[in-house]
Amino acid sequence: MPRNRNLSCNKTPIKRALLKVSGEMLAGDQGTGIDNAVLERIALEISQVAHLGVELGIVLGGGNIFRGLAAASQGMERSIADHMGMLATVINVLALRGALERQGLETRIQSALAIDQVVDRFHRRRAVEYLDAGRIVLFAAGTGNPYFTTDTAAALRAAETGADAIFKGTKVEGVFDRDPEKDADAVFLPSLSYMDAIRKRLAVMDTTAISLCMENEIPLVVFDFTVSGNLLKAVTGQDVGTYVSLNGGANRFHQSRRSHAGVPGNP
Repeated sequence: MPRNRNLSCNKTPIKRALLKVSGEMLAGDQGTGIDNAVLERIALEISQVAHLGVELGIVLGGGNIFRGLAAASQGMERSIADHMGMLATVINVLALRGALERQGLETRIQSALAIDQVVDRFHRRRAVEYLDAGRIVLFAAGTGNPYFTTDTAAALRAAETGADAIFKGTKVEGVFDRDPEKDADAVFLPSLSYMDAIRKRLAVMDTTAISLCMENEIPLVVFDFTVSGNLLKAVTGQDVGTYVSLNGGANRFHQSRRSHAGVPGNP
């Protein structure tokens, strides 16, 4: 299978990105399961970014198949429910891998849970080597631990692999000061700081994930992934979605993480 692209052609402000996609995105309008048309569109959008020379890691949620927190709220033991949710992400990752390979992209899957007959175990150094070689790495099963969200898994994998930024694809324009589905007067926020997101309890990521981003100075873009071309715009620094950073400024990607912080050498 051919390499994804010539890495030297990358003219974007981002060398390495971590894309987080919710499981609900894969369900499309049907609400549950995997909508194949949506899956193929997402794969096409990812291929457009990959061919720019951007190194890509991807974390998927599993809410289109099973939501651990919802099951726990109905009486299921939280650890069991969360592990079921992790397995749902493995199903989604396998589906996305197939769609990406149909686009001619070379991929690798790494799972936080041991499912050796299906996917490889997560290994940080190997993941970095795959990214360096131009392969897309799909991270499955969250962090492998209950009580942690896939948003936290995305922040963790971004920090571990030295990603320049996280791009969170959602079904809304970005971050609002209130829930736009409940309040018609909700105001869209084009940029904000990590601390503002935490203090105001804005629907960006959970507090653990935001704290990881803040401590490692990883900028985050929350954007509407239902709009074709938005991922490409976000990665190339155009004004799409909400830009979350240390100081909350609107100057996107003015400093690459990899320019001042190397990837740690431990496995």
